Order: sequence, then structure tokens, then C-alpha cells
Amino acid sequence: MVSFQRIDGYVLTPQGFIRGFIEQENGRITRIEGEPVSESQVRHDTVALPIVLPGFIDVHVHGGGGHDTMEGGEAALQMSKLHVRHGTTSLLATTMTAPLEDIRNAIAALAPVCRERAKNGARVLGVHLEGPYISPAKLGAQPDFAKPASLDEIHALHALAPIRLITLAPELPGTLELIAQLRAEGFQVQIGHTAGTYEDGVAALQQGAGGFTHLFNAMTGLHHREPGMVGAALAHARYAEIIPDLLHVHPGAIRVAMRSIPCMFCVTDSTAAAGMPDGDYKLGSHTVTKCMGGVRLPDGTLAGSTLTMDQALRNLVGMGLEIEDASRRVSTFAAEYMGLSDRGQLAVGAWADLVVMDRALQLQRVVVEGEEIDLA
Repeated sequence: MVSFQRIDGYVLTPQGFIRGFIEQENGRITRIEGEPVSESQVRHDTVALPIVLPGFIDVHVHGGGGHDTMEGGEAALQMSKLHVRHGTTSLLATTMTAPLEDIRNAIAALAPVCRERAKNGARVLGVHLEGPYISPAKLGAQPDFAKPASLDEIHALHALAPIRLITLAPELPGTLELIAQLRAEGFQVQIGHTAGTYEDGVAALQQGAGGFTHLFNAMTGLHHREPGMVGAALAHARYAEIIPDLLHVHPGAIRVAMRSIPCMFCVTDSTAAAGMPDGDYKLGSHTVTKCMGGVRLPDGTLAGSTLTMDQALRNLVGMGLEIEDASRRVSTFAAEYMGLSDRGQLAVGAWADLVVMDRALQLQRVVVEGEEIDLA
């Protein structure tokens, strides 16, 4: 394993940028020193030092490099190797709505990948269970196997591999009560694929739901007399996912969400088509087509994305965000949301998860837990 000892450049710390260096030992950051600088200096300094940011964290990713989480086997391993080459240092492998036996098999196959990080791979922190406990009226690209949630089923799946995040539709019978139980047991819960009302959303947040799955997509929209689930998020949420591929959500709507939701963070919702040429790919039991920069079902419905987190960062900066703000939305806020105090920031004692970028925010180096990733 190739490990870095020291990297010099403009290092983004929790207090802002410094011009200095970062050191690590045994996968943990041991030293950060330098002089504070403004972002303007970082952007315009003619020395052209590299920019060092926290590694990206993606809590909603279905696949990549031609592999889909639901395939089991080595799919998640290969997915982690694709996304790490785009700066994602840790992720949640995300399942699809499917017959319970298919979900069980997929999660069982994830267990070894969650236990041990592969060389040249991202850290797979666990599972995001996106379905089957969602609304049949708001499937989006999910197959039609939605069903009411069951605590016993969730426990059984969690025994196979660590489930860290669960998407639920709060309007389904018994779900509100279940949210409080899940939160008490340490699961993070978010609201998504829901036909619920504004009131359903508020009630779910009061029960302990922490955020919203791919905000705006597959949920009831905002109307001034029926605020819907989007209205509940904009009015009350601290955290929410958003897919900033500029296809799923208009940049104007992203700006609205950023003004309303303090810690809105980015996910890719990427599919097997990420990092691959145009063509047909699997998304759970669906066949989807990658073309014109997107992924769609035969009827034209958006079916996940081909987004990578480095492009998500560039898209946010292209919309006018400061690099520091964009970095928080692809790293820090997701770490906070998932209770990861030692990831998503460059600080002494944290894991040495970082990306090194040039002035155009193109990746030069990726480091996961001190290991230098081969980007070839």
C-alpha cells in the first residue's frame, strides 16, 4: 500500500483554507499547519499550488463501472473502485425495491465489502436501504415491489450487513411509529419516494426522521395551498439529499433548497452506467439506457444518474458557490448527518481521506485512510 506522508498546498480545514501542509500516519491525520488564506487567494494565486479538500462522501449510490448493487457478488467492490477514482472516499451501497429475497441476497453479498476496504477502493460504510418501504404511487425508477415497513425484516437484513440509512414513505400504515423505533436503535431514517402531504412530512420529522431522499424527486411538490413533502422539507429540514447533475433538479431549485435547508448535501444516485459509454445497463430488475448524459427507463423516466462526486463539486462551483461551501456539500454535511465525526473534514485525528485538485477542480490525487489510490 502506497501512503503519503505529507502533501503541500491550499488545505481546507474546518476553519477555512490555509497555505501549508497536511501529514498522516497509519491512516489518520497527524498534523496540519499553515497560514490562513482567503478563497480569492486560493483561486487566483499564480503559484498554482494544489487544492486539498476532504474526500467526498456519497450516501446514495446504486452502482458504477457497469456494476449494480443488486447484482451481489463483487458488484459493490467494483462500484467502489469506480467511484473512488472520482474522489468518493466513502459511500453507502444503495439497494433497490425488489422482492425481499433479492434484497436479502444483495445485502448478504455486501457484508465482506463492508467489513474490509479493498485496495484501491472507497470505504463502504454500510447499506442505504432505499425501498421496499416506499409508496407505490411514487416509485420513480424503482420496480413495483413496494410494501409497508416491517421492523422484523429490517432487523433480519441488518444482521446480514450494516444498514446505516433507510428511506421510508411516512404516509404508509405504521411507518410513523416505526421511525421513532428505528431512530432509538441508531438507524438514520429519511423521507422519500412518498405521496405524503406536508403534514405527513412534519410528523415524520417530529418522530425523528433526519432528512429527505433526493429532494424534489419522487415526492409531492410545493403548491401554495398544498405545500406537499417538498414544502415540509423547505420549511423544516436541516438535512436533505439532492442530485446536482443539473438534470434531476434545475439549478434554480437547487438554490431555493440551499437557502432553505442549511445542511443540504449532494448524492450521485449513480447507476451501473456511471463511468461507462452510452448503452443499456441494469438498475435492479430494470434495464435502463444511458444517453445524452442521463439514464432513463423506456418511458423516459429518469432512472438514477451517471453523476460522480467530483463533477457534483464542479457543478456547484459552476453555479457560483465558493469552493469551501461546495466542499461541505459533498463531504462534511453528509458526514455530520451520518454521525461520522472522523470523516468529511481535514482535522488532526480524522481519517486521512482527501482529494487533491488543480485550479480547474480536476482530480490529481485521491487518498483513502492514508492509502494513495491508483487513478490510472
